[in-house]
Amino acid sequence: MAERSVVVTGGTGGLGGAVVTAFVEAGWRVVVPQQEARPGSEPAAAGVVPVVADLADPAGAARAVEAALGEPAAPLRAVVNLVGGYASGGLVHETPVEEFERMLTVNLRPTYLVTRAALPHLVASGGGAVVCVSARAAIAPFRGAAGYSTAKAAVLAFANAVAVEYRPQHVRCNTVLPSVIDTLANRAAQPNADHSRWVTPAEIAPVIRFLASDESAPTSGATVPVYGRA
Repeated sequence: MAERSVVVTGGTGGLGGAVVTAFVEAGWRVVVPQQEARPGSEPAAAGVVPVVADLADPAGAARAVEAALGEPAAPLRAVVNLVGGYASGGLVHETPVEEFERMLTVNLRPTYLVTRAALPHLVASGGGAVVCVSARAAIAPFRGAAGYSTAKAAVLAFANAVAVEYRPQHVRCNTVLPSVIDTLANRAAQPNADHSRWVTPAEIAPVIRFLASDESAPTSGATVPVYGRA
């Protein structure tokens, strides 16, 4: 029986699968929100609790957290915010405000809403951990991605704010900054890149699990680069 629960948003994505597996293997009960039910899909693996929830909606974020509270023997101890997205475009003056704002909505809003919903429960249970995923672009922007870079910088700033505000209540918040993650989608988008230099989901997942675990108890407000050789 699992003794603790974690909410992993984006748990069905390219990075999410590896993160969910890492937590299950470490004995966690893993709640995985998904946008909609998938008819005909295989039953959830042992230790995985799927829940249908729109994480861009406050009620959906609350529903995901409530699912994590559903097993008293495995109290909520961590939240891992993986939901996000990337879109390239032109230079700043060529980028429509709608596209710019969409990057903020996709990358920041679910992270904010799920974390906000979970914090009172983490505080009430004596503490826990929040792990957010930003990107190297947050501190090293590149051309044609102002919206993405800004959104990921906002995720980093938000995580640091949580770390400061909830440190007295023993809730920690740390952020990982990947470079390009070696996923099927990224390989399709950049077929001519040197994929051997990219960081793999299997390399990032143990870092996230560590930051959510008691082993990293002294650590909060950290910004952890996970670049591989990129």
